Amino acid sequence: MENIAIIFAGGKGTRMGTEIPKQFLEINGKPIIIHTLELFQYNPNISKIYITTLENYIPYVKDLVKKYNINKTIDVIEGGDTAQDSIYNGLVRVYEDNKDNPLVILHDGVRPMIKNEIINNNINVAREKGNAITCIPAYETFILSEDGDKIDNVPLRKNSYIAQAPQTFFLNDILKVHETFRAKENKYGDAVDACNLCNILGIDTHIVQGNRGNIKITTPEDVYIFKAFLEYKEMEQALGIGLTNDFGSQQEEIKQSMR
Repeated sequence: MENIAIIFAGGKGTRMGTEIPKQFLEINGKPIIIHTLELFQYNPNISKIYITTLENYIPYVKDLVKKYNINKTIDVIEGGDTAQDSIYNGLVRVYEDNKDNPLVILHDGVRPMIKNEIINNNINVAREKGNAITCIPAYETFILSEDGDKIDNVPLRKNSYIAQAPQTFFLNDILKVHETFRAKENKYGDAVDACNLCNILGIDTHIVQGNRGNIKITTPEDVYIFKAFLEYKEMEQALGIGLTNDFGSQQEEIKQSMR
């Protein structure tokens, strides 16, 4: 059974404040989307890649995957109005080619710092339990508020996690979830990711421990963090020393040493 990555890269980058979408910003000579795609290209457990993106950027993305030899790419297709629409389009396209219910690893094109180990753990947990959601423990207190004014609930920090990507499912299962929501009048409503959709439907989902460095590049500050991460990796390779590749953990160690 195959493990297929669906990389959704249809964002318009409004919060970044740039003329081009954030996934196409060049960092250290390569677009962010390529930094992300290379993680799946060079993971031996990933057999195919499908990419969803903005319609007018499809030829550009096809040129990029050719230029950077992302040869696991099967197709680049049009995304949708929301991330969930884009993922659905990707799921439908994967189903056209793969009727044997493969695992699909859903990943955001602007999360280029996911660790190889976490991709593999997603696959292993999903095969054992039916799905896998990458999460990290909450390091600050979560506040829940319906109106943005009054605090309604303060979950215990020990029970609080932050969901990230990738999120991994068997194709038929997650396609059915999406089709259930798309039949509704307001479609996805306020749901923003697959684990949210499953939770609304009462479907159990399962945690894979993520890495804190696995940020979603959304703002200019995130770009600076990613550049620092790449410089750190270059130093690691140049010096040939066994430093951890979990940038988030390294940052935490530095903070601890300064206290």
